[in-house]
Amino acid sequence: MGGDHGPHVTVPAALAFQARSRDVEIVLVGLPEVIGKELKGPGARVHPASDVVAMDEPPAQALRSKKDSSMRVAVDLVKSGEAHACVSAGNTGALMAISRFVLKTLPGIDRPAIATVLPNMRRTNTYVLDLGANVDCAADHLLQFGIMGAMLVAAVEHKERPSVGLLNIGVEDIKGNEAVKQAAELLRASGLNFAGNVEGDDIYKGTVDVVVCDGFVGNVALKSSEGVAQMMATTMREEFSRNILTRLAAFFALPVLRAVRNRLDHRRYNGASLLGLRGIVIKSHGSADAFAFGQALERAVEEVRNDVPQRIESRMAQLAPQPVQ
Repeated sequence: MGGDHGPHVTVPAALAFQARSRDVEIVLVGLPEVIGKELKGPGARVHPASDVVAMDEPPAQALRSKKDSSMRVAVDLVKSGEAHACVSAGNTGALMAISRFVLKTLPGIDRPAIATVLPNMRRTNTYVLDLGANVDCAADHLLQFGIMGAMLVAAVEHKERPSVGLLNIGVEDIKGNEAVKQAAELLRASGLNFAGNVEGDDIYKGTVDVVVCDGFVGNVALKSSEGVAQMMATTMREEFSRNILTRLAAFFALPVLRAVRNRLDHRRYNGASLLGLRGIVIKSHGSADAFAFGQALERAVEEVRNDVPQRIESRMAQLAPQPVQ
């Protein structure tokens, strides 16, 4: 029911995904009469909910007063085991609050984190977390983010020892605030493949597989990157349409421009993971179209098939102090 477009996008995207993924059953949660208008015949099971969380609704209010919202019911289905994962394009703060309250965090995890995948120059993926769930983080939180990110990459990218970098204002050990310096020490002692400090440009260079940061820094970095990408796209359109010669140049450059657009298409990377929960929850961008929402569904299936929460729990158990015999 959520997102900028609601069922008009999410329902067709879910049906198309189910049609090409025969071993996946989609459960559409929301107002049956609204979903029914988009179904246009049999195709997916509808689980009713009587309420909807608004995109601008305070998370605390959604958690307290909307216990039969589509978002709450969907997360409840994950808790009960009736669903393996929840995918939502709705209110991010409400989804995080509801998911944390209903599913709880894994042992050893203090706070869930939002992780997403970004393209890089090496034609691989860079996973970044946290992207806004935790504005103020202590060193041990950053350690937990590093473990969660590494386990996610190991699972879905099938890398035995993914590299982890700590986002900082310089690569030198003396750089950064005290929380970041302490986090670096914890990450070095964690047994992870810790590559040390990385800077903002390393995200897109593909220097490491996982970039760890607090939610304030991560969200600013992500939104800044999105702004640069939009500016570049707008500038190229303006310059190529300036006169007849630039239009002619654009015509000959069209295959390259299309390849660049496809390679950097943000829709391909839609679907942020709420890591650290006792269940799988994926947040789709609110403005996602049918293709992008389908990518979020694909990410959920990948995490289910590769047991991401179980991998995180297992790795955290290895770090837990062992009882004295």
